[in-house]
Amino acid sequence: MMEIQRDEHGKKGALYIEKDGEWIAELTYVRTGDREITIDHTEVDESLRGEGIGERLVEESVRFARENDLRVVATCPFARKIINATPEYHDVLAD
Repeated sequence: MMEIQRDEHGKKGALYIEKDGEWIAELTYVRTGDREITIDHTEVDESLRGEGIGERLVEESVRFARENDLRVVATCPFARKIINATPEYHDVLAD
């Protein structure tokens, strides 16, 4: 199973999977408040489509939010769809 890593600098961050020095899957976010992140983009390489990688990235973003007491706003349509369809993720949603 491919490892999801995190990179953050300034207010921008990403959860990503790397292969041969390239990001082949990513979920990007921006810190939009002291305790809030906004997920703005999710992208998975064609070669990985249909393997649930995007869902794993969203799941990891929810775990990251819980561990850091953050609320999540999802402007990315994919991430919003996954979070809305998964009731156990609703605890991290910003009001």
